[in-house]
Amino acid sequence: MKKLLFVLPLMNALTACDNASGPVAFTPEMASFSNEFDFDPLRGPVKDFSQTLMNEKGEVTKRVSAKMSEEGCFDLIELHDLENNTGATLVLDANYYLDGTTQEKRILLQGKCQLAGMPKAGVTWDTDDNGFIVAAHGKEFTVDYRYDKDGYPLGKTTTSGKETLKIVASPPKDALKKLDYTAVSLLNDKTIGNVAQTCEYDRHNNPLSCDLKIVDDSAKPSVTRHYTIKNTIEYY
Repeated sequence: MKKLLFVLPLMNALTACDNASGPVAFTPEMASFSNEFDFDPLRGPVKDFSQTLMNEKGEVTKRVSAKMSEEGCFDLIELHDLENNTGATLVLDANYYLDGTTQEKRILLQGKCQLAGMPKAGVTWDTDDNGFIVAAHGKEFTVDYRYDKDGYPLGKTTTSGKETLKIVASPPKDALKKLDYTAVSLLNDKTIGNVAQTCEYDRHNNPLSCDLKIVDDSAKPSVTRHYTIKNTIEYY
């Protein structure tokens, strides 16, 4: 769960690796949704999953859960931010995600199941030739996204007015442990925080549990917080 510092949220949001050919890449939908909804991307034939973030006291601060089709589309995604008392449930219906409570059309899709835009909010997403979201546009902001050759999200750059927030993630050299990453946040090229995460993995090279350290350098003196992430994953 990429709890990177000071991200400007856009919403206030496969096959198994059992052979010797190397780890499975991240799909465009999984990589793009993890960027937008702030969770760790997963590989392989995921059927459903949950990611729960807990603070040093063992209190749940955030939870993301989802159900996926065999084709890798998100049929349902639930977001709960307990710290800020916010949340949302999105249900796939044709080429829209509907609000799970009001049935209101929230997000327009492109293709089978990739994000296209939030018409009421004036937000649109651009994709590259491989189907990965590479940019987002709003009335007062733009976001550019980066990925490595395996589809792992390498961060994003958000520009709003005179401020530019850049998040740069660095996964390890071991391609089987992509979620053992470090990341740095820069505001107008000044470092304001960093993140480090280490995980235990299952046979699909997905994280079962992770330790997350966040350093807030914008505070004087800087503040360090520790979190634990618990994942449950079911596969097809």
